[in-house]
Amino acid sequence: MAMCAGIWILLAALHVQAGDGQMVQMDSSKSGFVGSQVELRCIFINSNPPVKISQVTWQKVLNGTKQNVAIANPALGVSVLSPFKERVSFKQAAVRHRTPSLEDTTIVFSSLQLSDDAAYICEYTTFPAGNRENTVNLTVFARPMTRMTLTTPTIVARASKRKMTVATCVSANGKPQSVIKWETRLKGEATLQETRNQNGTVTVRSNYVVVPSRETHKQKLTCIVTYRSERITDSVVLNVQYEPEVKIEGFDKNWYLNRQNVQLTCRADANPPVTIYQWKLLNGSLPSNVEIKNNTLFFKGPVTYDLAGTYVCDATNGIGTRTGIVDVNITEFPNNLSTPGYEIPLEQHNAGVAIGVAVGGVALLGVAAVLLFVFLRRRQRTFKGDYSTKKHVFGNGYSKAGGLPAHPPIPKNLQYPDDSDDEKKPTQIGGPGGFEASECNFDGEQEDLKRPYFTVDEAESRDYDERTLAFQYDPQAEIADDMISQTDGSVISKKE
Repeated sequence: MAMCAGIWILLAALHVQAGDGQMVQMDSSKSGFVGSQVELRCIFINSNPPVKISQVTWQKVLNGTKQNVAIANPALGVSVLSPFKERVSFKQAAVRHRTPSLEDTTIVFSSLQLSDDAAYICEYTTFPAGNRENTVNLTVFARPMTRMTLTTPTIVARASKRKMTVATCVSANGKPQSVIKWETRLKGEATLQETRNQNGTVTVRSNYVVVPSRETHKQKLTCIVTYRSERITDSVVLNVQYEPEVKIEGFDKNWYLNRQNVQLTCRADANPPVTIYQWKLLNGSLPSNVEIKNNTLFFKGPVTYDLAGTYVCDATNGIGTRTGIVDVNITEFPNNLSTPGYEIPLEQHNAGVAIGVAVGGVALLGVAAVLLFVFLRRRQRTFKGDYSTKKHVFGNGYSKAGGLPAHPPIPKNLQYPDDSDDEKKPTQIGGPGGFEASECNFDGEQEDLKRPYFTVDEAESRDYDERTLAFQYDPQAEIADDMISQTDGSVISKKE
């Protein structure tokens, strides 16, 4: 008996060794989205000679705990356990036959749930080789629900200029979590909040914060959600309500007397539109010739000084009231005299001509006075003598009133150095032996050479010692226009 038991153990050992060639083929990982269908492949590669498959068991492993999912037994048939019974089945119909074929026991998950995310074991029980198994990791993704909404249908710009959330972008219940970014021309900022749910999903929420204003009205705001390799976008256009932005048009700084067809228009940029316009004149009442139509003031008749003043326009909408101001001044003439349609009145034209003539006459008198002053000044500086006394001159001979001592021969060329009183003292040029004409330059002395005479007073006022007074003269000495020659060689003025 003991011998028989030993032989049985030896034979079993030989079967196990032969069974080393068996294996279970499975994918290492599989994935799917919630609600989708996924197959978990499990194929048994038998040995030769083949072993007997006693049972195939699918198990779910979560946090180290195993849970049976489905069982296929040749004798007992197929069994799918709760809670998978409605959603899990064997793919091959041969598994369910009376005489089943269990080499391919692939199962199909339909309508995946987040709870299906786990590791699954496919275990083959064989005789006499024992158990063979392999594992697949199933990952279940949850596509997030993405939406973008305005915080409030109506965004109002307040004078306080406080920041407020104008739009919210949400990516809810995503697995894995999403990434949210904003695309816009607005100068705002984004806040981000993440919430991890019990089922393993993540909800991401981002708010866009900005100061509502007239500039933010009708601006596009786009939320970009990136989930895995997908890019989801959603956009809104901001509807911002704000008080009127008011300005007055029509005054071109060229309102002059008698100009026709002038007007002022109150322009307002507002949301919602302006419903009421009110005109008034600061510190006074509107002129009597004004006609108001909607947002425009029409001034009937020609422009007068009565139209000058500060005009105010109040524009009101559902958010508030704002004011526009313009200062109107009236001139007598247009800024540009070539203004189309403008003609200078005859009286104004005549007055302008008279003023021009008067100004020209004053200028002419001024010029004449300056010329007279210059002439008298030059005459005073040219003649320093006394017209009431006879003056003996040199240059046309010796004076008969007196003689001069003899002098050496007179050189033909003289040089007249400048003197402080603008009169010239003749000096001899060159050394005792004479001079060369090429050494002299008379260009600067032409005015001195033209003087035909010196008075006795002038001659006596100079210190000659032993030096010779010599000069060049024209044999036909010229006498000044206002002087008359006398028989004794002297000259007197015509007044005398």
